[in-house]
Amino acid sequence: MNASHTHRINIAIDGPAGAGKSTVARKVASALQYVYVDTGAMYRAVTLKTLESGLSTDDDAAVGRLADGLDISLLPGRDAQQVHVNGEDVTSRLRSLEINRNVSYVARLSSVRTRMAELQRRMALNKGVVMDGRDIGTHVLPDAELKVFLTASPRERARRRFLELEPGAEMTLDQLEQEIAERDRLDREREIAPLLQASDARLLDSTGKTVDEVAQEIVQWGLAAVRTISAEEK
Repeated sequence: MNASHTHRINIAIDGPAGAGKSTVARKVASALQYVYVDTGAMYRAVTLKTLESGLSTDDDAAVGRLADGLDISLLPGRDAQQVHVNGEDVTSRLRSLEINRNVSYVARLSSVRTRMAELQRRMALNKGVVMDGRDIGTHVLPDAELKVFLTASPRERARRRFLELEPGAEMTLDQLEQEIAERDRLDREREIAPLLQASDARLLDSTGKTVDEVAQEIVQWGLAAVRTISAEEK
């Protein structure tokens, strides 16, 4: 499934919280030998530093200044991508309930989205990138050769997030489903780069499918896109 010997394309995978974007994108990147960019982790890193700094999550100017001063690096790890902020590995702290509850508020700030989009576009300049998020196909990489909108039922997404919770977390599946529904609403209604399916994106519902099945489908779409580009250039 290696497409590195021919043309390389950018693949944008968007979708709501808990749709499995990060896991699927990582597998797709590995299969195609592309670079995986977890944009959600970048917003979580900014959220972490915002909370640690005692800033209000609705203070656009202050959080924007904080984001401008953060050196965020995404590094390959044995089991998952490692996230470093100003040289510190913060990966293990990005999936807490506190981050889950605040990341949508930080992510909707225009200053933060502008800064993150700038960094993300820079990462994709040389092609061969699989990037997942909520506005990749519509805002960050509107020219991506393959766009996918990955979703799943709210209950399925809540179940997946429930399994990711820290041991001892006092949160029921029903409560988590309610939080995900609220996060969906915030993502859809934010003024800057809201959650939307790009007009030219393929819709893929992962409910009832394994991660490998979903990833394989996207890989095949990616290889088909590469073949089409190659044929057009002959």
